[in-house]
Amino acid sequence: MLKEFRDFIMRGNVLDLAIGIIIGAAFTTVVNSLVNDVLMPPIGVLVGGVDFSDIGITLKEASGDDPEVRINIGLFINALINFLIVAAAVFFIVKAVNNAMQRARRKGEETPEPPLEPSVEERMLETLQEMDAKLGRMAPGGLPPTPAESGIPPAPATD
Repeated sequence: MLKEFRDFIMRGNVLDLAIGIIIGAAFTTVVNSLVNDVLMPPIGVLVGGVDFSDIGITLKEASGDDPEVRINIGLFINALINFLIVAAAVFFIVKAVNNAMQRARRKGEETPEPPLEPSVEERMLETLQEMDAKLGRMAPGGLPPTPAESGIPPAPATD
């Protein structure tokens, strides 16, 4: 059972997923800093100096040992902005990867390797064209002349 678990963990998909989660966690801290430290302060100034993390509805004030009961709307707005930034970043990354894959696919289709020598059909056509040019005589309608028209004696019959 331990060998099966090791094989499962070492599969490429599981490793890719683990790497994605680690990078995602690091990306989340960057996005959180972008929202909380860069975007929200100017937005707060524009709406009258409000710190969004302080916006909320207090349902019950703190009293004695009982903590305050509060709906933190500002924190929700911050989380929503975080989500939209992450979603937009993932969208643009996936779109860029898809576009790159399509360009690579189209490039591979547009540039087939040129043949090094003519095909059998091309050589046969070339030989027929050379023979036609040497004979230089064609009957009206593009049909070759009959033996009688060309002056070639008929082949002897073999019995």
